[in-house]
Amino acid sequence: MYPGTRRWPRSPCDTSSSWATALGYHERMTRSADMRRLLPPKAAVLGPMAGVTEAPFRGICKRMGAALTYTEMISAKGLHYNPDAAVSRALLTFDSGEVPCVVQIFGSDPAIMADRAAWIVSEYNTDVAAIDINMGCPVTKVVSNGEGSALMRTPELAGEIVARIAEAVTVPVTVKFRKGWDEANANAAEFARRMEQAGASALCVHGRTRQQFYRGTADWETIASVKSAVGVPVIGSGDVFSADDARAMLERTGVDGVMVARGAQGNPWVFREIRALLDRGEVLPPPSAIERIEMAREHARALVAFGGERAVTRMRKHVGWYIVGMPGASHVRERVNHITSSTELDVLLAEYAEYIVGPAG
Repeated sequence: MYPGTRRWPRSPCDTSSSWATALGYHERMTRSADMRRLLPPKAAVLGPMAGVTEAPFRGICKRMGAALTYTEMISAKGLHYNPDAAVSRALLTFDSGEVPCVVQIFGSDPAIMADRAAWIVSEYNTDVAAIDINMGCPVTKVVSNGEGSALMRTPELAGEIVARIAEAVTVPVTVKFRKGWDEANANAAEFARRMEQAGASALCVHGRTRQQFYRGTADWETIASVKSAVGVPVIGSGDVFSADDARAMLERTGVDGVMVARGAQGNPWVFREIRALLDRGEVLPPPSAIERIEMAREHARALVAFGGERAVTRMRKHVGWYIVGMPGASHVRERVNHITSSTELDVLLAEYAEYIVGPAG
């Protein structure tokens, strides 16, 4: 188990909850205030990425300045039918430095989602900042089950899911969604209003349709329209790869915060750079090649401590991201892709650092 993480409880309890169409005014205001405390003005948060944002990486990003971190998306149905699976234990493990963390779940059954959300909050208590509902994942195996971004095509069901979870838990409930299913059905602003009415305390909108996946350019005008349509905090997502991008999105859309996802791959320093630019107007230099290699080594050690030697294979992509554009990177990536031992990986990265420094170093 990764040092500083929370262990998975061995005996899950099966809680039940009632559903109402909306929270009472006092409860709405309380959760809204809680969400605004969690999300300071002009916040930069780490977005959820399957197979990427495991606890060790989230801890690194939080240390670098991420205001909030999100777990990888967790199947509510998977938790319901096989709650003690190793994958579930890993997904619901937190780095001690990142808590409270936003737990993201996905599914399409309101009762199961509310039940599992209530269980997560009950078992993990103050480690859980909020429950986020994934209504933006474009992956075929997810949307084919009516989950992820497919819920934008069934807004009544989406609203029921939000309402039932909001009734079942005591923490803020948030929703992450997209511009729409496709350009002909770009319903983000209307969808946002419905989610707010159902009880969402904050919203995150990605400026691409499901049909786009991650291709093309994110539509920040849509993000601005969502911000104008609702009163709860809005986080903008899409094409934030640098501090300048974060500042530009905030200025152009008026959102309360920005989400960095792919822009943090191999670059957790982006959060430090965003904070320096927004808070002090300071432009920080990018990390040096040696800093990048040393961070890759730190990340690898933490990931192996968290997931065992098998985690070395998951670390391969991270190493590739950390060293992109550096001298000899293609040769190193080729060697990394054949490594199965954490010791081998660390030795290789140490050798690469010596190569970068050179004889004069």
